[in-house]
Amino acid sequence: MTKAFTFKVLATDGKARRGSITMPRGEIRTPAFMPVGTGGTVKTMYMDQVRGVGSDIILGNTYHLMLRPGAERVARLGGLHEFARWPHPILTDSGGFQVMSLSKLRKLTEKGVTFRSHIDGAAYEMSPERSIEIQGLLGADIQMQLDECTALPAMEKEIERAMELSLRWAERCRTAFGDQQGKAMFGIVQGGDIAALRLRSAQALKAMDLKGYAIGGLAVGEPQPVMLEMLDITCPELPADRPRYLMGVGTPDDILKSVARGIDMFDCVMPTRAGRHGLAYTRRGKVNLRNARHADDPRPLDEESDCPAARDYSRAYLHHLVRSQEALGAMLLTWNNLSYYQKLMQDIRAAIEAGAFEARAAEISERWARGDIPGM
Repeated sequence: MTKAFTFKVLATDGKARRGSITMPRGEIRTPAFMPVGTGGTVKTMYMDQVRGVGSDIILGNTYHLMLRPGAERVARLGGLHEFARWPHPILTDSGGFQVMSLSKLRKLTEKGVTFRSHIDGAAYEMSPERSIEIQGLLGADIQMQLDECTALPAMEKEIERAMELSLRWAERCRTAFGDQQGKAMFGIVQGGDIAALRLRSAQALKAMDLKGYAIGGLAVGEPQPVMLEMLDITCPELPADRPRYLMGVGTPDDILKSVARGIDMFDCVMPTRAGRHGLAYTRRGKVNLRNARHADDPRPLDEESDCPAARDYSRAYLHHLVRSQEALGAMLLTWNNLSYYQKLMQDIRAAIEAGAFEARAAEISERWARGDIPGM
């Protein structure tokens, strides 16, 4: 495998792109979905299961890992790949979103942000330089700049202030990251739901000549049409030869519509969180296993699935596990959900290669719209 971080677009269909990111730890086939391993674990899953469903890369969270067990400790133990027994690529977010949304008594300045842990109230300081340092200690292959993410709706002046601060922090992160062979730092486009601010952010980041670009500050309260409008504005401004990552997105429908606009990478807690709450994602749409209609149903979630959780266990059994709050219920449904998400990405990649993405996306959406099989 190459010693450099590279990205190639292998095929296009409209604005949809089939690509490949290569780096020393392996290849990421794009469009790609990254399961979220917040604290060094994809909740309820073994790492060989995560790999087995087709995941090329996982996400780790800088904020959570710096608080517990601590970045320096992870580094002493060989880095996050060794610590979590995942030898493949890892992307770490910067910690900024969690600092803004979870921590208490935070204070934002040009230097960075000081905050208190949501776990024990201990005081911490996060600067752009410290964020990159932590991500380096973790050993992340793709590291994200520290940014300020504003929840929507928000006042335009506040969105502009946060966007400009994020650009200055991006420059500092780029300097702190340096030229690490085989790794990458991505900038993050901000600007809320204001088209002119999105354009300014994208153009300024493009001028920094980074190895990849993320679009942040979406899926934070705005309707899907607003998110898609921002993608329509932003994606054409980003370099065609660099990967584009839509942060924190999303539903299968979000993914289909975002791929159609040129997005290459996604992450979201949705499939794992849903699995812990009795909700399954399938080719027929969402299935709520808490519903009593499944109590006597001997049929599997999906008899055509390659995933044993979907193919080999009855709906009645899954319903029982969920209603009884058995750990196995969360394990099986998360396995199903990640398998479905990765199957969707595989389907998308194949459709782009075949020049049939629009037609295949319509077929997938139509099958969702028809819904689950009737109850017995």
